Amino acid sequence: MWTNAWKALDAIRIGDVLRQKHNELSGILTTSVVSGLSTSEISFKDHDVRCVNRNVLLEILENELPRGTIRYSSKVVHVQDAGFFKSIHLSDGTILKSKVLIGCDGMHSNVAKFLGFSKPAFLSRSAIRGFIDFKDGHGFEPKFFQFFGKGVRYGVIPCDDNSVYWFFTFSPSPQDKDIEEDPVRMKQFVLSKLGKVSENIRVVFENTNLNNMLCSPLRFRHPWELLWGNISKDNV
Repeated sequence: MWTNAWKALDAIRIGDVLRQKHNELSGILTTSVVSGLSTSEISFKDHDVRCVNRNVLLEILENELPRGTIRYSSKVVHVQDAGFFKSIHLSDGTILKSKVLIGCDGMHSNVAKFLGFSKPAFLSRSAIRGFIDFKDGHGFEPKFFQFFGKGVRYGVIPCDDNSVYWFFTFSPSPQDKDIEEDPVRMKQFVLSKLGKVSENIRVVFENTNLNNMLCSPLRFRHPWELLWGNISKDNV
């Protein structure tokens, strides 16, 4: 999360609580997986940049809100126009009536569908994401470690003194089409593509539990659709 996100969290008075649980990153260090050498290092300077654990963020938000405000496993499946109010149908069968609806329901947003947006486009790249917790500490500096080369790009980012988030992006070949359904193959694939990296980086991927890995295709919305499209409709 970058400085602008922290300004929003400070406005609702949970920024400092989150900062205490996540280390501030000093900069980004980029390394080639071909040579194993660092190619650049950029300081974040005055920017407040931290890798935030989503579960921790949700727990803190939930503690600050009335009980029952946040609903889990109940995504929006349909938005029905009911005059001034909008009927929001959730996957758990609940129907809510809202005066104002702000769509933040992800890439496959049903709110975006209600507003008339087209389906997101595929980037021809996929991303594998993982998370690992080192009981005795990971030993990394508070930096965003980025690696690139041979058609892949990946990163290792410490969240606090023990937990580390990582991502790995690549262009899938026809042979890789089923990789997201097989965590064992997924992990083997990542390990085979790491290239020349230090042992402490490799250990992050080797020791990540299969249940803590997820693969999904990368998609995006064309910027002109957001610039020229209708991003609001009445109170949505």
